[in-house]
Amino acid sequence: MATSIDCKALTVVAATRMEARAVRRALPSARVLRTGVALSRANGTECGDIVISCGVAGGLLTSVATGTVLVPAWVRRPNGEMLRCDPELAALLEAAARRLGFEPLSHPLVTSAALVRGSARALWAARGYAGADMETGLLEASRVASVRVVLDTPSRELSEDWLHPTAALLRPHNWPQALWLAREAPRCARTAADVLRVAFG
Repeated sequence: MATSIDCKALTVVAATRMEARAVRRALPSARVLRTGVALSRANGTECGDIVISCGVAGGLLTSVATGTVLVPAWVRRPNGEMLRCDPELAALLEAAARRLGFEPLSHPLVTSAALVRGSARALWAARGYAGADMETGLLEASRVASVRVVLDTPSRELSEDWLHPTAALLRPHNWPQALWLAREAPRCARTAADVLRVAFG
């Protein structure tokens, strides 16, 4: 896809090692920051002027399945303010998703300080939000956009233990989820990274 945006001008924010690795493989010329969950590893790192948050998200709508691509037009910050995603970047990401055979959702995304689970999913869904993450609404840049792929859903909730994966694996009740995550999380991360590749590669 032709674009006036040089991928070398992009900073791609990815929370986890898995998400960052997928982006680096898909778009090796871009600057990729592995920031940790909720930007815990960012330590004041300057992101640059054009920033795209890329990775997985929690789905909030019962109609949204694992693997759904989200390219939000708006993101709710944890303080309640609304961040408008850059329209040009969002349009490029949406077009890229369609070229890959996905119909992206542009519903708002909510950035939360914790995993959104249980009744909180229904609450945000009722307000029109399609997904939740823990990073996008924390970003400060001239131009911000997000491409997220739904991992967990209302019908397949994740334990909060997975915020600390090593500890989660030590608890037998998490093992069935571990098998599912081992299959689905990398697939979803690759899909998000592929959207970036088609949009800016």
